Amino acid sequence: MQITDSSPQTTDAPRATARRQQILNAAAQCFREHGFHGASIAQISKSAGMSAGHIYHYFENKEAIIAAIVAQDLESLLTLTAELRAACNVRAALIERAAEGVADQLDPINAALKVEIAAEAARNPRVAQIVREADATCRRELAATIRAIRHGAGHEDSPTAIGDMVEVLASLFEGLLLRTIRNPGLDRSRVAQRIQIAINDLLDQPG
Repeated sequence: MQITDSSPQTTDAPRATARRQQILNAAAQCFREHGFHGASIAQISKSAGMSAGHIYHYFENKEAIIAAIVAQDLESLLTLTAELRAACNVRAALIERAAEGVADQLDPINAALKVEIAAEAARNPRVAQIVREADATCRRELAATIRAIRHGAGHEDSPTAIGDMVEVLASLFEGLLLRTIRNPGLDRSRVAQRIQIAINDLLDQPG
């Protein structure tokens, strides 16, 4: 039976937002430390400093919590791509901001959570759907950004060619998640520089 929260439904929006974020932060910590299956709602509620009823008030289950975490990451990427396409020099902006993306992917705390979500997606069809839908949106936005850069340089690429470039770019960044786990001592600055060079070369390739 689903547990419901007994607190008033008139909670103001800022407080509700803060509570949701409190839960997401606690859940992320529990997922990193115990894995998706090992992290119980009881553990999340203890980490968040609130009752299990409060957890269920905001999230139906752990899959819903993962959906919210994935949605936050997606929102950040959508904001980034919008900022890139609004830049005077989209290509230069993409290459410059790539260093931030490398740092984020190489952060061991972020990496542990993202790898755990990916692992659960491989086992859980519901989580797989959440991850794949977010990925589809990411690919569309990255495709639009790359197409704008290529078009500005005089290239007319097919959707397939743009899609291939998106997959290469995504593979570069997603591969960093495993590298920071397997080789935590890697030189992040040098890796970021090499990634920037690789992106620059990718954008110059024939369509």
